[in-house]
Amino acid sequence: MHRPVLLLVAHGSRDPRHAATVRALVRRVRSMRPGLRVETGFLDFNAPTVSGVLERLAAEGVRDVVAQPLLLTRAFHAKADIPAVLREAPAALRIRQAAVLGPSPLLVAALERRLYEAGLDPADKSSTGVVLASAGSSDPEAIAVIAEIAREWRRTGWCAVRPAFASASLPRTEDAVRALRDVAGVRRVAVAPYVLAPGFLPDRIARGAADADVLAEVLGPAPEVARLLVRRYDEAYAPGTCPVAPLARIPALA
Repeated sequence: MHRPVLLLVAHGSRDPRHAATVRALVRRVRSMRPGLRVETGFLDFNAPTVSGVLERLAAEGVRDVVAQPLLLTRAFHAKADIPAVLREAPAALRIRQAAVLGPSPLLVAALERRLYEAGLDPADKSSTGVVLASAGSSDPEAIAVIAEIAREWRRTGWCAVRPAFASASLPRTEDAVRALRDVAGVRRVAVAPYVLAPGFLPDRIARGAADADVLAEVLGPAPEVARLLVRRYDEAYAPGTCPVAPLARIPALA
């Protein structure tokens, strides 16, 4: 029995760093799961499009696809845009939409990896305040998830963790940096972008981190992110889960 194709559904960006980062993440996933066919489709700006990849897969005789959103929160793209694109896929394809990546302990581990790679010393954890800087969303569910991640991450030993958003919600990164300066015990402030790839909003986060002591890189092709993608794929196609459905009845897996 052939395993389903893993289709990573990326947002896309005019910034060429975005697609390059997605391709690097794909290479890491392929190295972790040899033999698994991994394809990438973009919702906007970049090629190939999601619909174009699905049409090509159907023409090749592929029947089963796991569509994995490259998204950290379950907001508009996961709830509306991606299901709408998948419903337009060729009828021969059986598609399952996997869960978004976050929240997950693996993403928190990737955030810490990026902070330490940026020069933060693990020994300074208890005296460091962290800004968890997300792209932002108008979806209350997504905002609540970011706030909860910040609360839980604080309990792992950081002096303080504050959420911030590059768009749609407040506070902005620069405001969270300033607020942490006034927290007792915070000797240094670090900004951890909770985003997968470079682009317009991550650049806004970086500008907002101008007064921070440490600015981490985006999550990108961190090994923890690749492991999480493989895990979400396995969860979406595991025995006992909802069967792969016709495209008009794609299950929304939590």
